[in-house]
Amino acid sequence: MGRPLHGPGRRSVYAGVAAVLGAALAAGPLPAATAAPAAPAERAPTGGGLVMVLDSSGSMADDDGSGATRIESAREAVGTVVDALPDRYPTGLRVYGADRTSGCTDTRLAVPVEELDRGAIKDAVADVKPKGDTPIGYALQQAARDLPERPPGALGHRSILLVSDGEDSCGTPDPCEVAEQLGETGGAFGALRIDTVGFQVGGKARDELKCIAEKGHGAYYDAPDADALARQLQRAARLSADGYRFRGDPVEGGLARRGAADIAPGQYLDSIGAGETKWYAAGLDAVSAADFGVTAVPQPGVPVAYGDGIELELHATDDYDTRCDAQRDRFEQDEGAQPLTNAVSRIPSAGGGEPCDAAGRYLLSVHRTSDTASDQARWPLELTFGQEEPLAADVTPAQSETDYGPAGDEGAELPTAEPEDITGGTGFNDAKALGPGVWRDELLPAQMRFYKVDVGWGQQLRYRVEFANEPTLDGAAGVSSFADTDLYTPGRALVGDGPFSSTQRYYGEPVASDLGTVPVSWTNRYETATEVVPVRRGGEYYLSVSLGPDAARFAENTAIGVVLRVDVLGEEKSGPRHGAPAVADGKGDGDGDGGGKDDARAGADGESSDSVLPLAGGIAGGVLVVGAGVAFVTVRNRKRAAAASAAAAGNGMRGGW
Repeated sequence: MGRPLHGPGRRSVYAGVAAVLGAALAAGPLPAATAAPAAPAERAPTGGGLVMVLDSSGSMADDDGSGATRIESAREAVGTVVDALPDRYPTGLRVYGADRTSGCTDTRLAVPVEELDRGAIKDAVADVKPKGDTPIGYALQQAARDLPERPPGALGHRSILLVSDGEDSCGTPDPCEVAEQLGETGGAFGALRIDTVGFQVGGKARDELKCIAEKGHGAYYDAPDADALARQLQRAARLSADGYRFRGDPVEGGLARRGAADIAPGQYLDSIGAGETKWYAAGLDAVSAADFGVTAVPQPGVPVAYGDGIELELHATDDYDTRCDAQRDRFEQDEGAQPLTNAVSRIPSAGGGEPCDAAGRYLLSVHRTSDTASDQARWPLELTFGQEEPLAADVTPAQSETDYGPAGDEGAELPTAEPEDITGGTGFNDAKALGPGVWRDELLPAQMRFYKVDVGWGQQLRYRVEFANEPTLDGAAGVSSFADTDLYTPGRALVGDGPFSSTQRYYGEPVASDLGTVPVSWTNRYETATEVVPVRRGGEYYLSVSLGPDAARFAENTAIGVVLRVDVLGEEKSGPRHGAPAVADGKGDGDGDGGGKDDARAGADGESSDSVLPLAGGIAGGVLVVGAGVAFVTVRNRKRAAAASAAAAGNGMRGGW
């Protein structure tokens, strides 16, 4: 089915708010994409790594149809893979069927999982002489032991990448059962991912390799020829090395309201199972705004259903258990999983006196919705809790800014300079900092890259992501995927699409996804439109760019080029107050009016503060009007949002779905 061309694009839809659909901007031709450099060494996670398991059984000596043997093609493919991995990324090699003409324990670790030694891996593969059986189940058991134990607090990704040209020939242990056992160990952060590549396989062999990947919370890649083998191996290995980089203090959310885990302003790590609800508690005063951002990170590309996702609620613990905010983020496609992010907020009302204005203990719930056919592995959760002090008593904020102006036009001009090559981050914590300009990156199928842009008071962000004209494989006509971008506030709230089209169908032909913000204004918090309400504080706005897993079925190149055209419009003001002067030398005026964009900022390149996180988003509706016993309002697409608006009027809630 795939991700829809139009529709919410995973964005939560606030109750009572009609979202505006915009036509997709025309996509022009892209410059030819260049290979992005290997990820920097410091990105290599601790406590994790990759072990490649290479079939060296007798059948690998057969001709692969190109005049070379299968093992010769595998040697070349493995060499390409290790050249593309980041320096120092822990990588090892295990072979099976290479030492004896028969035997169901014939497997050995040829290169241990240590800091990447490209030469050692290439030499080891060059020495392999195919001769034996195919003990896949036993080799997987040993490969899991090859991966290093994770030190306390480490969050490295642990992956097995299996390459085989046939099915297991031993029968015991059963490879699928082994994969299931391994996939159930370690919880979310200790989970083991098993990817499989079938080299010229079909029938039972392909089914077995698909089963191993499914039970091992990984992906299956089909490689009908030598070129495909190199391409699919690279994709699987690089996805492992570029896994989401987590940051935060461990916390264990309660499984019921009474067991809610207390949290203070900061960043936290937890996990959540299919159908599970986690509870957290925070003490709030009567005047500060508060944002609770939640990022769920399933294994990239694993099976999901359209409606799978996370649902967030924020409740006051008054006599009526008032729900102050509710948001959700769903995949809204069934190609495969990618990170999900949204936020809920407590925003004191303009007039005061509402239930969610009161000081007290507030409860955050995070619920995971999962179809029974979806991958059931636990998802890591990254939670942020930030507070924003109120304006000084003598400060009158500038009026709200609800209009995009010329930036909302389809023909809005964006930078046209020669693109500069960059590598986006794996998540919010290492998002690549961008300024106005033209930037070029590349995406693997199932990958999501992250970037951040400073946007000050009175300014607005406008950008376009252009997906390259990609050579496609023979026989792939009609196969498509999705190309998408999302925009988040510093508090990790999703910014509504407004007049833009952020999600496109992608067939390998050029398409463009557009997004942007209205000008940043403190008073935007009292508006109602989903594209306006969250844009209420200056700071780092995050944008993600993603490509669907099904692109692996038709894309000829390993990765697909993208060009980002980024602009920040308007003169930056020194603060949120009415009549604030322009910023001088990039600094605010420090008059205690709510701060400039540098206040409570995370460090450069994602180095988070150890205390209060930047707070600038996650609001879920208009002026605070709350009540008890509110029913959920479901708005399934933007065209129905207007109809729901009248029905939701006066329902006493903010940010329903």
